[in-house]
Amino acid sequence: MILPDKILSIEGIAKSFGGAANRRVLRDLSLQLADGEYIAIMGESGAGKSTLLNLIAGLDVPDAGSIRFAGEDFSSLDDEARTLVRRSRMGFIFQAFHLLPHLNVERNVGLPLALNGESGATAKQRVDELLEAVGLSGRRRSAPSELSGGEMQRVAIARALAHRPRLVLADEPTGNLDADAAGEVLQLLRNQLRRDRAAGILVTHSELAASTTDRIYRLTAEGLRSTATVA
Repeated sequence: MILPDKILSIEGIAKSFGGAANRRVLRDLSLQLADGEYIAIMGESGAGKSTLLNLIAGLDVPDAGSIRFAGEDFSSLDDEARTLVRRSRMGFIFQAFHLLPHLNVERNVGLPLALNGESGATAKQRVDELLEAVGLSGRRRSAPSELSGGEMQRVAIARALAHRPRLVLADEPTGNLDADAAGEVLQLLRNQLRRDRAAGILVTHSELAASTTDRIYRLTAEGLRSTATVA
């Protein structure tokens, strides 16, 4: 039975690649994530962290097991249905920022709203609110190429939260930042997740980054295990 406060429930998923070689990346993996909970997933390169994120995001489907998102069997939906859920109820932050270079800061942040059919005064108010929260109100007309790495990641955080997603997936969001910028971005991300009451999954190699979450998991060949609860 899926509890109503669980935004994400993963039960016994497995995933293999390589055709005849059949390289097993994930096996019998389970995870429960509550509304508003923020967790880190750590592990060696090749352990399957990116594969797990792709499965959660619906970019791929497991070979076995199930993924339920907001009570719905997400892994059983077709591509179009998963795309609609991903667009409207999930947010994404990447190591390489992935801002659209031909859009200024304001339009990058507002992109998820536009994709979900939101426009006008309400959408503008949401963009203004987020730019203020990430400290970039004065850079709204700037192109991504005019920003520092830390500023670009701040824009990426604002964009990921623009449409008030239920779940934010962050893949090594500080991997391209220096220590000072990384610390600022990590604190900002945590604060914004709390403010919007969104759940979050942070994939990282950084112990410092992981320490900003509520709970730390480590992914190994044996599976996923909780190793620490952050005070």
